[in-house]
Amino acid sequence: MDRGGQCWAAAVVLADTQGIQALTMRRLAIELHVEAMSLYYHLRDKEALLDGVVETVIAEVGAAVTRPDTKGGGEDWRTRLRRQFLAARHVMLRHPWAPGLLGSRRTVPAVVLAYYDEIIGTLVGAGFSYRLAHRALHAFGSLPLGFAQEIFSPESAGGNMEDDAAEADLAATAENLPHLTAMVAAEIHDSTDPTLGWCDSQIEFEFTLDLLLDGLERLRG
Repeated sequence: MDRGGQCWAAAVVLADTQGIQALTMRRLAIELHVEAMSLYYHLRDKEALLDGVVETVIAEVGAAVTRPDTKGGGEDWRTRLRRQFLAARHVMLRHPWAPGLLGSRRTVPAVVLAYYDEIIGTLVGAGFSYRLAHRALHAFGSLPLGFAQEIFSPESAGGNMEDDAAEADLAATAENLPHLTAMVAAEIHDSTDPTLGWCDSQIEFEFTLDLLLDGLERLRG
């Protein structure tokens, strides 16, 4: 592994153990036992570091989703995509800071484009037109990367992404938002249900994924 790769791998470990906010060039240099300025020979700035971290995580997703079929037979398109998306989610659950970082990048890494190209290939190979495959990608959103991207969250209104705090924020407005508050009360996450956000649990992820896959199967005819 080259020095850049070592930096990114160490940065992922640092984010996992101390949080993405702790990831600075100085802190990373300490972890690597080098002078902070020496990192700039390999990384032009922190944004380059974060881009590399994203590529490292997506490479981990790629390795997870390309696991060969162990059942001795070929997978149909639905089974293959479902397995891939759930494998990606396992990676994101190991790096719960990664969805937020992915959403902050100004450009789409080449590894992400290659990953989505393979998904399109799976759909077209199963008989979908490119037009329908395009619409499927819009419907999938960030699910192929292992998380459900929320347009609205209490944090976007100055609140908190933590489940308890999010529910408390909504409870405070129960009088004005009776149906939303009742829905949240009915959907309190089980402690054994892994989450990547206030409204992105494993159960919700799989429900959305299966709903989309079932709908695409009907459209395929």
